[in-house]
Amino acid sequence: MAKVVEAEETADFETAISACGFGVFNVIIIVCALPCLTSMVFSASVISYVMPTAECDLNLSVMDMGMLNAMTYSGMILSAIPWGFVSDTLGRRPVLIYGGFIDGIFVLCSALSQNSIQLMIFKFFDGLAICGPFAVVISYLAEFHGQKHRHYIMFLIGLCVSVGAMTLPLLAYLILPRHISFKLGAMKFHTWQVFLAILALPTFLSGLLHIFLPESPKFLMAHGYYSKALECFQRIYAMNKRTSRKAYPIKSVSDVKPEQMEENQLSVMQRCRKAKFIFCEGLKQLKPMCKCPYLGVSIHVYLLHFCQIMCVNSIRLWMPKIFATMHAFEVREYADRSMCAVLKHNSEMNFTKEQKSQECDIVASTTRILH
Repeated sequence: MAKVVEAEETADFETAISACGFGVFNVIIIVCALPCLTSMVFSASVISYVMPTAECDLNLSVMDMGMLNAMTYSGMILSAIPWGFVSDTLGRRPVLIYGGFIDGIFVLCSALSQNSIQLMIFKFFDGLAICGPFAVVISYLAEFHGQKHRHYIMFLIGLCVSVGAMTLPLLAYLILPRHISFKLGAMKFHTWQVFLAILALPTFLSGLLHIFLPESPKFLMAHGYYSKALECFQRIYAMNKRTSRKAYPIKSVSDVKPEQMEENQLSVMQRCRKAKFIFCEGLKQLKPMCKCPYLGVSIHVYLLHFCQIMCVNSIRLWMPKIFATMHAFEVREYADRSMCAVLKHNSEMNFTKEQKSQECDIVASTTRILH
């Protein structure tokens, strides 16, 4: 049961958010978070689905395909710490809004790519941009729920990611078999580029929806904006309880860190200096993980996670290409169609132009049949 508070009582964050309960507002922010969560899955996995067709249009080698799969993750790795700093300094809402729009632009740019280098560059910036909104939306959702419902939110986040992982192959199944080819000036466009352009919609939608949502009250209180935090609590309470904002039983909120009350009175230069100091302090907090007694445990955990992700992604990111090769073997009526033969074929894919043309013709003929 949520903690009952009397009117005019000053409350901390947990008491204030518990008084808001769970209702329409919570459902709305969960729905608004769905495009952001699915966009991350789309950005990380889409290249594996477009490779069998883009391979022919861009004349990709095995190294090119591996680099394309790696580019998105490279951007995510490099931007993880900066995005965390930005979200803790400027707020969760700006990251979700601007990050969504910026990532949507990079996804569209990748759809306009005319060669493998352009596609690699834009997929790198796609990973650079999507890392922020995805990491922030988890904190954003958790900070709008009390302890009673917070663990359910973590479950729903995992469910939304799974929905995105199911939606991507379904969209690929519906779109990629279609034969689409047209020109705009000197630029040529094919089915896989249309597919990439369609996948930009969730990121733009995520940025658009979060314009209408408030800043996290937890962030506002942590930075001393108590009046804005109270207005946010009142808005949540009014929507969940179907009543007026004045009916919210808590009339003021406070934090255990009184020195933060003056932060909203700082000048821009003072805020920049403080942000720089906080960033440096955050980097210093990483030092203990590189020293005893945490070094051994850290390496153990990192290796376990690395091996787990490597095994999962090695199968997930290359599975569409493996299936395409199996289909090519079936059309050519090869005697040995085992997995070992398929992997050997893909690893030794140093085709002549004639062999490459023959394999691409198999994909093209299949596309026309399905169309």
